[in-house]
Amino acid sequence: MVFFMTVEIYIQSIESEGVQDRLLKTRQLICKAIPEVSESIAYGLPAYKYKKKPLVYFGAFANHIGFYATPSANENFQDDLKGYKQGRGSIQFRHDRELPLELMEKIILFKKNEIDLK
Repeated sequence: MVFFMTVEIYIQSIESEGVQDRLLKTRQLICKAIPEVSESIAYGLPAYKYKKKPLVYFGAFANHIGFYATPSANENFQDDLKGYKQGRGSIQFRHDRELPLELMEKIILFKKNEIDLK
């Protein structure tokens, strides 16, 4: 298993420029939506925390970007997520489709609000 020290190194390690671009867009979206977010690597993936609580994770895979925002986000956006392969708390955004940036931002802000309410 390869271990990455920073999100920047993780993204640079991806050989496909198209996938790197998708990862950069995801990173920028998270940091723009919540400027006070903290960034690290956890479970080998880019990880973001808000108020020291897990917000979202993402990662590059052969055919998709994995986006992890916990089961509550998947449940809340179940209608919007129809057509995307999902697991418990994970969503797959295929490389052959545009990233749904607006939906991703809604999920990120939902998670922020969920943390704020706890």
